[in-house]
Amino acid sequence: MDEWIIWIILAVVLGVAEIFTVTMALGLLGAAALLTAATAAIGLPVPFQLLVFILSSAAGLVLIRPIAMRNVRQPQLQRFGVEALVGKPAYVVTEVTGREGRVRIGGEEWSARAYDETLVIPAGATVDVIEIEGATALVYPRE
Repeated sequence: MDEWIIWIILAVVLGVAEIFTVTMALGLLGAAALLTAATAAIGLPVPFQLLVFILSSAAGLVLIRPIAMRNVRQPQLQRFGVEALVGKPAYVVTEVTGREGRVRIGGEEWSARAYDETLVIPAGATVDVIEIEGATALVYPRE
């Protein structure tokens, strides 16, 4: 089997692996293997092919990959539903104890309990939502 076919196979395998890993490293190694396949196809000797592979993969990993990684935009993790309420401030509508109370979170009124069951939080206080348990907000007073 000719050397260039081996390099092409290596390039394809690395390219497919890149699709599953998304590291931007295997794809660059695959591109280096394609360059090496071109050198093998024109008949250059194996030591020169290895030199081309080493230099082109090193250049890709050292020069191109950092630039590409800076430009990849990772989506910011967003919380939805009741998870989005955790950490938000709330306004105490009716006194909140370890058993009951009402708070207003972002315009909606919720049943509430004090996160620390020994606390009594007066109406008008500002609290932070620590956790949502069913339809009840567990809150803690702001200091």
